[in-house]
Amino acid sequence: MGKTVLTNYYKFERVPGTASKSKIVCTASTKDYKPLEVLRATRARKAGKNDAINVGDLFLYYGNIPDNFSNDAKAKADKCLTKTNNVSSISMLPRSTVYGHGDMKGTPDALLFKFKDAEVTEGKLNDGAVIEIFIAKGQAQNQRSLCSLMADGALDDEVQALREKARSEKLKDADLWDMTK
Repeated sequence: MGKTVLTNYYKFERVPGTASKSKIVCTASTKDYKPLEVLRATRARKAGKNDAINVGDLFLYYGNIPDNFSNDAKAKADKCLTKTNNVSSISMLPRSTVYGHGDMKGTPDALLFKFKDAEVTEGKLNDGAVIEIFIAKGQAQNQRSLCSLMADGALDDEVQALREKARSEKLKDADLWDMTK
């Protein structure tokens, strides 16, 4: 492709035993995309009815489009990422359960998604699901074509370079997290 298109990377996983049915936790990232970085936890919470949270944790919720989303969003999107508010609506490529695309709310940036075992059944995301997010700054208008290029392998070198650049997130409860995947 010539010029580098993908600029940032975040890997989220559904951790087995998590109380929330749709919570995904960042397990690796380039830690350099401000619109996601500002969503990191700023205070800790002990486990109780809800999951424990450590300062600096980055987590989101992945699932079906909620009823309170606009009719336009419901018509265009298959899934969504939220954290209190909408982060991104996600449209899957036709005939694909592996690749999707969206944009980061409030930015001109495209989000390209690669899914592994990320089925939602009765409102619950599969344990062990992996959702990788590749950011293409300023490319929201090209998100579908970029996603097709990624699915076709044209962005494999950029995808691999970002994965290699990413660092594992320092998670406090090592017994709950399997970082070997």
